[in-house]
Amino acid sequence: MRETVRFLKGNVRFLAFGFALTFFSSFGQTFFLSLFAGEIREQFSLSHGTWGLVYSLATLASGLTVGRLGAGIDRMSLPRYTALVCGALVVSAFGFAAVTSIATLAIAVFAMRLTGQGLMGHVAMTSMARYFERERGRAISIALLGFPVGEATLPPLAVGLKATLGWRGTWLLVGGALAIVLVPLALALLRGHDRRHEEWAARAAAPASARDGAATARDWTRAEVLRDPRFWLVLPAAVTCGFLLTGLFFHQVHLTEAKGWSLEWYALGFSGFAVSQIVCTLGAGPLVDRYGARRLMAVFLGPIAAGLVVLATRSETISAFLYLALAGVSSGSSRTIAGAFWAETYGTKHLGSIRAMLSAMFVVATAVAPVSMGALIDRGVSMETIAWLGFAWTILAAGLAAFAVRGAGNRSSA
Repeated sequence: MRETVRFLKGNVRFLAFGFALTFFSSFGQTFFLSLFAGEIREQFSLSHGTWGLVYSLATLASGLTVGRLGAGIDRMSLPRYTALVCGALVVSAFGFAAVTSIATLAIAVFAMRLTGQGLMGHVAMTSMARYFERERGRAISIALLGFPVGEATLPPLAVGLKATLGWRGTWLLVGGALAIVLVPLALALLRGHDRRHEEWAARAAAPASARDGAATARDWTRAEVLRDPRFWLVLPAAVTCGFLLTGLFFHQVHLTEAKGWSLEWYALGFSGFAVSQIVCTLGAGPLVDRYGARRLMAVFLGPIAAGLVVLATRSETISAFLYLALAGVSSGSSRTIAGAFWAETYGTKHLGSIRAMLSAMFVVATAVAPVSMGALIDRGVSMETIAWLGFAWTILAAGLAAFAVRGAGNRSSA
């Protein structure tokens, strides 16, 4: 803890930058957007499956786009790239408040998913993984706290605002708040970044053998990563939490109805989700710095597997909190472990390009979840059965990751 406090004091501004971007990315995340699912389906007369299809197609399009736009962080200065991303998020929020048809709804969802879920988190995680080396795990874990803080605070706030202002009024307020707070805050926190970038550039230009504390023998290009079998074996584990939780959170209104839980009570359950995420996000950072992300890559899915068993077998009100808390353990630790794994295994020189590709794949996975679960729901498949299917997938993904990382440390220079 003392080392974490020292690290925080020495890098407070840049770490706050990462935290701010992950927190404000919440507005493009499924847990927030799905809070308005009932009103949207009612206004546009959409079934669960049709709304899921619209959402998934828009998310898929955003994933394909973020793969190209995300690589710009390797070529553009971080302050300029950040300003463009944050400004686009502001415009997207105002656009969401103004949707008038299914077509404009799809465009608005695309924009929010691209800027919020895709690019905001991409900027934060690429920056932390690139500019920190010895304490990369701690940096990522601290910046990642913006996700659970958003998940804990924004759902109850959104439910209350929606009851007072309506769903369009709430989105107008979101757009205004982002314009006033996010853009100037992000740029203020990046003051003095040029020196940090120059130090990183000098390290990246040095021979691999001379890099103090380097965890990988060389920097891989995106094309080389795609040819590495380990990448494809680890990828299912890396996207499992996002895939399953996106689908379950997207259909949380239906889930609460099927389980007999109130939406307000379930929204409060995100507090348990957030607390477990915070604890495990912070706890995973020092573990990554001590043991390496490769050794931890195969173990973090255990808690969400247990949470899915709870969801499949229990319907008591308290089981909502238990399921969300267990899911939060895996979600929090996975973000830290996976975020460090890519830099540790493939280097940082081309990290923006690699992470943009990963972001695209992650978004594609999250695009599949709502429509596939929506189709199952429309066909009468119970949420309990869906939970069991998720459990089976989780066990498979963990097994593939365990196979991939055996001896990985000896092959990082392959």
